[in-house]
Amino acid sequence: MTTDARRIKTHTATFLVVASMVGTGVFTTSGLLLEQLGSTPAVLLAWGLGGLLALTGALSYAELVAALPRNGGEYQLLSEVYHPAVGFSSGVVSFVVGFSAPVAASAIAFGSYLHAVWPAVPEIPAALGLIVAMCAVHAFRVGLGSGAQDALTLFKILLVVIFIAAGVGSLDLSRLSHATRPLLDASLSPAFAVALIYVTFSYSGWNAATYVAGELENPGRALPIALIAGTSLVTGLYLAVNVVFLAGAPPEDLRGVVEVGAVAATHMHGPAAGRILSVVIALGLVSTVGALIMTGTRVLDAMGRDHGPLAALARRATGGGPFVAVGLQGVLASIMVLTSSFDALLGYIGFTLSIFAALTVAGVVVLRVRRPELERPYRTWLYPVTPVIFVLLMVWMILWSVAAEWIVSLVGLGTIAVGLLLWWVVRRG
Repeated sequence: MTTDARRIKTHTATFLVVASMVGTGVFTTSGLLLEQLGSTPAVLLAWGLGGLLALTGALSYAELVAALPRNGGEYQLLSEVYHPAVGFSSGVVSFVVGFSAPVAASAIAFGSYLHAVWPAVPEIPAALGLIVAMCAVHAFRVGLGSGAQDALTLFKILLVVIFIAAGVGSLDLSRLSHATRPLLDASLSPAFAVALIYVTFSYSGWNAATYVAGELENPGRALPIALIAGTSLVTGLYLAVNVVFLAGAPPEDLRGVVEVGAVAATHMHGPAAGRILSVVIALGLVSTVGALIMTGTRVLDAMGRDHGPLAALARRATGGGPFVAVGLQGVLASIMVLTSSFDALLGYIGFTLSIFAALTVAGVVVLRVRRPELERPYRTWLYPVTPVIFVLLMVWMILWSVAAEWIVSLVGLGTIAVGLLLWWVVRRG
């Protein structure tokens, strides 16, 4: 790709990681985790381990993508490291499970929070309207999408920081020691593995900048900075936000509740604060949907350039935006809004994406062995400890999840199989 085509700067890529990560998960999952684990220390441990996974994953991804800086994320990386069929299947899964489904979930959450404040606003039309608006922003001009994404991300970070600061004086820190079961027992249970699946969904997006690597200015330098800075910032924010959630309201009021932020705000500052936070979260979700559309469509763009029968997916507007891919993602996400729910997709998304994340990070070791001569502008810090930690934690989590929720796991494996079948069909075409 020519220098002129590299339009996305380091700070935009960093904001992209942050915006992709800070989404519906952090505002909806802690109550579910508390119900499963019965321990606030275990909930915080899960969020901390999620941050460790995200950071070690980002440090590992950065080496691969700096050495192979093309758009497409896992699709390109797994095709290079293992086999084109594996990469193609990951591209299908990334687009459907990793981006379109979270776009739909985030849009549904946006509609729900907006409806809670203004009941006259119908939830589903609001969700669909958000998808259409964000697709319009990102479909035709790369520069327009980048500028809008920067502004939305700065807004969301500021709102999260304000929420944390506002809650500091109203916390009951004794609630952070609440436990109905010992921490060791909770952290070694199958429920903890499932909880980590939920948490990894909340952290998903730490690899977002890899999907636009081919459009970064100086990707060898910009990519590691964007991944590491964005991931570290979000990990700190997540831990702080969850301390406010868990210490801001009684555990019995949070357990099993999706709207943990609104519950905590209401307990700390009254019903008006709960309504204000609902508006804040709704506005923040606008940034999440935009980031997911900006990154996810690059997968289809890359697949369209590599496979003749899919060439239409790579068509770009005069301003550089992948308008066909954006339109397809908008249609698929809209269908999911009309037919699915966030709760039904959560475990499915986390389980399926964890498999490909583990394969990709393992690819750091594979590529070091197979292609030691490859120029690597960035090398993974503390190699091989960093990728090994990530892969071992992922494998442990995946195996326990299969035992605890085998039906969801089978659906995820079936989706991967569909991706492999589509690769065979496209190759024959």
